[in-house]
Amino acid sequence: MVDLQSNKRLTCCTELYIHMFSTLIKNVTVVNEGKSQVKDVLIKDGFIDKIDGNISATGAREINGEGLHLLPGVIDDQVHFREPGLTSKATIATEARAAVAGGTTSFMEMPNTNPPALTHELLEQKYAIGAATSVANYSFFMGVANNNTDEVLRTNDRKKDVSGVKIFMGSSTGDMLVDNYITLNKIFSESELLIATHCEDENIIKANKAKYADADNASYHPLIRNAEACFASSFAAVQLAMKYNSRLHILHISTAKELQLFSNMLPLTEKRITSEVCVHHLHFTADDYAQYGNLIKCNPAIKGPENKKALWEALLDDRLDIIATDHAPHTWEEKQQPYQQAPSGVPLVQHSLLLMLQYVKEGKITIEKVVEKMSHAPAQCFQLANRGYIREGYCADLVLINMNNTTAVAKQNILYKCGWSPFDGHTFMASVQYTFINGEIAYENGIVNDAVRGQRLKFDR
Repeated sequence: MVDLQSNKRLTCCTELYIHMFSTLIKNVTVVNEGKSQVKDVLIKDGFIDKIDGNISATGAREINGEGLHLLPGVIDDQVHFREPGLTSKATIATEARAAVAGGTTSFMEMPNTNPPALTHELLEQKYAIGAATSVANYSFFMGVANNNTDEVLRTNDRKKDVSGVKIFMGSSTGDMLVDNYITLNKIFSESELLIATHCEDENIIKANKAKYADADNASYHPLIRNAEACFASSFAAVQLAMKYNSRLHILHISTAKELQLFSNMLPLTEKRITSEVCVHHLHFTADDYAQYGNLIKCNPAIKGPENKKALWEALLDDRLDIIATDHAPHTWEEKQQPYQQAPSGVPLVQHSLLLMLQYVKEGKITIEKVVEKMSHAPAQCFQLANRGYIREGYCADLVLINMNNTTAVAKQNILYKCGWSPFDGHTFMASVQYTFINGEIAYENGIVNDAVRGQRLKFDR
């Protein structure tokens, strides 16, 4: 009989069955809650059963973790997996496979699909697709439009099983711009869920588009979608949140100017206003458009080097709370169009952890800080139940990495449906050996186990 130690532990199982299997990882460096310690870790029936030295477990599959690092799986709070309706670019199944290959075990997906997730019926259809096809754990945001306020506020009764509500306060892929201040005030004043925002000021962008009407390459993108557009919109969101004491989370901060809106004076669990930075804004700058062109065209735009420097400083001193991807694939053919026709978005979820581990190798950030920002902080920020840490009784969402191996990115090992990555040809200085989803091996040394199914994320709200 399986020992389910607590009611909290039961939250890992969203199905009325228990997977009967166990894995013992021996002599592995466990990176968790600011420490790196050599331990044994026993995974049993989907949970982390025991963390100690010299564990023995008859019948368990044993993995030699000597020289390897065990991290809690990455929780990506912002991805666009394009299903339903935009499946020429991606599907939940294809992008979840790429996610687990890169050490991401849970994702929260955005509502700007076709049709957009603006009703609870449409939202549940996405959950059904996730349940049927996703190898990773999944959750979805409820979308806000100018005319669906009552439907959005029904999520107040579903706090435990919906990521939050998403407001596009600037236009991006899809037609979901919310610019009605009556709508914004009602959502900010009455929503009991976390409000996640895409912040770019539409009027500033329109004026800049007119100014640069002849723009013919991606280097114009940070001039059109500039720092002023980002700051004006983020400032407006913060003002609304402060007026109503809303729980606000601003996505993909990309400018130095916006950083004055955030504080490190409180622990994350006490913040009402939080922020996210994405890996591409930490890695690329406007200088890179000459090499990558439309391949790194995204909203908000990648901007000048001074912004990258400021973002790193804010990440390390905790003004920025979470590292995510804003994974947003488009087909290669779409990206080859002229600048003004090429869509914005970059596929990143397969390589986000490897990119941050590269910065660990370079001494820019510690591995403990990477785990804090990519695993612990998303769990805290969204109040995820029983995930995001390596703790006894928690769901066994884990990634085993080799910091002394390399990963060469090539078309044959890029798992996105779009088939390309801005990191094609790059060699990362670490590798993902195993990814565990609720205790099952979902990825092992280059192979995804397509039989694994993730679970719907639950929230302690």
